[in-house]
Amino acid sequence: WHFWYFRKAHFSASRGSRDFPRAFRRAKMVSSGPKISAKQWKKVSLVIGGIVGLFLGILTSVYISTLHENDLWFSNIKEVEREISFRTECGLYYSYYKQMLAAPSIQQGLHSLIYDNKTESMRTINILERMNVYQEVFLSMLYTVLHLKRFLEPVYFYIYTLFSLQAVCVLALYATSWLLSGTWLSGVLAAVWYIVNRVDTTRVEFTIPLRENWALPFFAVQLAAITVLFRPHLRSAHERLTLLAVFIATFLLSLTWQFNQFILLIQAMALFTLDCLDMVPEGKVVWLYIIQVASLLMVYTLQFFNSMIIGSLLVSFNMSALLARKLQNRKIGRKGLNCTVLSREYKCYEHIFKFLKAKFGFGATRDFDANLYLCEEAFGLLPFNTFARLSDTLVFYAYLFVLLITATTAAVVSFQNLSGRASIKSVEKQQPTSTTVFKPAVAYHLMHTISFGLLAISTMRMKYLWTSHVCMFAASGLCSGDIWGLVLKCIHHYTPKRVSVIRYVTPILILFYLCYKFLPGIMAELSELREFYDPDTVELMNWIKSNTPKEAVIAGSMQLLAGVKLCTGRILTNHPHYEDKSLRERTKQVYQVYAKRSPEDVHRILRSFGTDFVILEDSICYERRHNRGCRLRDLLDIANGHMMDGPGEDDLDLKPSPFPRFCEEIKRNLPSYTMYFTKVFHNKTFHVYKLARHQNIT
Repeated sequence: WHFWYFRKAHFSASRGSRDFPRAFRRAKMVSSGPKISAKQWKKVSLVIGGIVGLFLGILTSVYISTLHENDLWFSNIKEVEREISFRTECGLYYSYYKQMLAAPSIQQGLHSLIYDNKTESMRTINILERMNVYQEVFLSMLYTVLHLKRFLEPVYFYIYTLFSLQAVCVLALYATSWLLSGTWLSGVLAAVWYIVNRVDTTRVEFTIPLRENWALPFFAVQLAAITVLFRPHLRSAHERLTLLAVFIATFLLSLTWQFNQFILLIQAMALFTLDCLDMVPEGKVVWLYIIQVASLLMVYTLQFFNSMIIGSLLVSFNMSALLARKLQNRKIGRKGLNCTVLSREYKCYEHIFKFLKAKFGFGATRDFDANLYLCEEAFGLLPFNTFARLSDTLVFYAYLFVLLITATTAAVVSFQNLSGRASIKSVEKQQPTSTTVFKPAVAYHLMHTISFGLLAISTMRMKYLWTSHVCMFAASGLCSGDIWGLVLKCIHHYTPKRVSVIRYVTPILILFYLCYKFLPGIMAELSELREFYDPDTVELMNWIKSNTPKEAVIAGSMQLLAGVKLCTGRILTNHPHYEDKSLRERTKQVYQVYAKRSPEDVHRILRSFGTDFVILEDSICYERRHNRGCRLRDLLDIANGHMMDGPGEDDLDLKPSPFPRFCEEIKRNLPSYTMYFTKVFHNKTFHVYKLARHQNIT
């Protein structure tokens, strides 16, 4: 059409026609056409980006749900098998959801949790105070009120809620990456990296009820809200809404995970460091301190004034930071905030660092609980193969590149701020300078990734706090015009067009690579079918339900007893929620069945907790998974002052035990044992003994 109109105009002009101006104007009008304004393009991009982000979130949820179904054949196995699949503490948390649903009414269900006498024998405890199970309470109430029983089994309502939260997590990472980079293509890359690195970014498909699977999506939402809060020139109304979003996300994070205070403490320390370096707005940081404390105080109230919350390091740290800020503003102004004011607060909590001191080689310990954590792989250093897997998807290389640029810029800006050469206003300027790259939001995320990266490297279980942020941080940096502008300026090749081309072409090429390399594997994984298989545990649970009284008290390992409570409803001596000091001591005493103790001592200890039946596991008694010194029986021997089994050196003060190992010797059915313990069940894995109520000693 353009060609035809211009040709007609030229032909008319060549003939001297008076229609030339009219024809030219018509041609010009057609060639220009209706233009779309920048504001309209922004709206279109916002809609498209939102739809893409929502699609990727739902895709992640469906993907993880399908893996869970394929791995266990969850829809076709028996109810007891479904419950056994909730291993260790997961089964304990799910049991309270089941307990609420089984109650005649919501009020009676809440009463049974507040006055619980089945989780710990001979003791009535408040589950809502001791454990973070409000999510189970809320879901059970929602399931009952909405009358979902007609449409959906309770277990599916539970697991689908957790899988849906994964969609929230991915959508929050997507939004954060988009906000930092200015393009939703960054969010796409972050979400895809999260999916292809699933092994290292989430474990929800096989530890569904774990507290972190509830909390981490809210943590991701909180990070997205903080990113918005630190944006320059934010309107007051938008700032209030953002602060509300930060508060809600922080509150839900605190309510759903017992480790909330330690996560928020690291976040508060990161904010405090940035505040000291004058990199973030003072007023907004103060609001974040207040929000953290307010969230904990609300949880403190909901958990019936749990002393562990009000006495946490986070509360004292934040109150000290606010006090230091107030005093500093009154005396010498904002510059040069004294970062050592808070160091005195840690002296009140030295006992907490017993495990950390032993972990980092500042002194050996024989403490059973500390060694139990030290010997668990989940609390060890992050394995090196984690970095190999992350490098295989290119995310780790991209992360190191972005981290190097932003950390270098941070050092420059910090020096300028501390020397008085720059102020916080400089980070809000839009010129392509070093300070522009280090906007307050970028400054926060840099400190965040460094802090939680160190935590992940030191403790493998905490890697999921870091690896998801790695995907977001790397993607946002690769799509950032500020990052590429600074790089091109350094090599003297800067032009706005080159920056634009690189920031879009780079993620597109990486996405093509990821699809080419990992899509076939993902499709093969989705087509692979397995089935749950644990006949020994199923047989044990069925036997307990059929052959023991409903009020029977059962002793055993923490992990197994969580399943016993869920599947049978029997009373436990101990359980995996290991935060209570008296429970830790009780667990150590129950575990004497794997130590070198006399049958009289073991019987006396177990009966002191009201035990009727004790379950012995061959996998613990003859454990070979850990090296000598880290087997459970070794930890008990060391704590009892006894020499360990097998070849190897012992400490000089350890002595031989006068008694053989109880879990081995009891199987010989000697009279000294049978007078206290009677075998009532056994299979290839478990041995159950009934305790004599009276000691018939002659």
